[in-house]
Amino acid sequence: MKKKALFNWSSGKDSALALYKTFQNSEFEITCLLTSVNQQFQRISMHGVRVELLEQQAKSIGLPLEIMQIPEMPTMEVYEKVMQETLAKLKDQGVTHSIFGDIFLEDLRKYREDKLAEIGFEGVFPLWKIPTLDLIQEFISLGFKTIVVCVNERFLDKSFVGRVIDQDFINDLPENVDVCGENGEFHTFTFDGPIFSKPINFEIGEVVYRKYEKPKEQDSINTACDTSASDAFDFGFWYCDLVTK
Repeated sequence: MKKKALFNWSSGKDSALALYKTFQNSEFEITCLLTSVNQQFQRISMHGVRVELLEQQAKSIGLPLEIMQIPEMPTMEVYEKVMQETLAKLKDQGVTHSIFGDIFLEDLRKYREDKLAEIGFEGVFPLWKIPTLDLIQEFISLGFKTIVVCVNERFLDKSFVGRVIDQDFINDLPENVDVCGENGEFHTFTFDGPIFSKPINFEIGEVVYRKYEKPKEQDSINTACDTSASDAFDFGFWYCDLVTK
C-alpha cells in the first residue's frame, strides 16, 4: 500500500522537478499540494505569484490544493502554529509524509524534520544532494518551462526578473549565484512541463521593487521569512507580476 504524502508546493522549478520525481516513485500517494500564501495580498509567500495562477497549476497537475494563509511577516511561533494545525488536519486523513524540493540546505532540512517529528510526520527530499547544475539541466531537458518572478538584489539585478530560464539565463548568472537559486537568490513560477495537462496561460505585468522593513517589536524579529542573515533587511527584491489571461 502506498504511503500518503502531502507535497509542499512553492509553484517554482524545484517543486516541479521534485513532484515529477515523486510521480515516478510508486512509494507515495500525493493527497494534496500545500502552499503558504500571504494573507494580505493573496500571493504565494516570497514568490509574489497570484493565487489564481497557483490554482491553475493545481488544476493542470490534477491535485487538490491546500492553502495556508500566513501573515506577511509572521513570527516563527505564528508560522509553526498554522503549519501544525494544517498538518494535524491532514494527519487525520491518513497523511504520514511531507515532501519538499530542498536541495542542500542542511539547517533547513533539520528544522523541517524536527518539526515534522513532533506530530508524527516524516520528511521526504527527492532532490537532496543532487548537484544543482545537473538538476537545472534535467529540468530543461524534460521540457519544463519556468519564469523568474523574484530576485534578491543582493545577488541579481532587475534584468534577471521576468526571464524564462534557459541556457542563456544559466550562462548569464554570476559565479556566486547558485543555478537553482537555492540560497534565495531568485524564485520562479513553472508554467509548462510533463506534470501539467496543459500550460498555464499568463502575461507579464508590472515589475516592482520592494524592500521589507525590520519588525519594530523585539519579539517579532525572528520571522519565518527568508531574513536570517544579519543584513537581510538591507536589500530589496525585484518582483515580476504575472497576470492571468
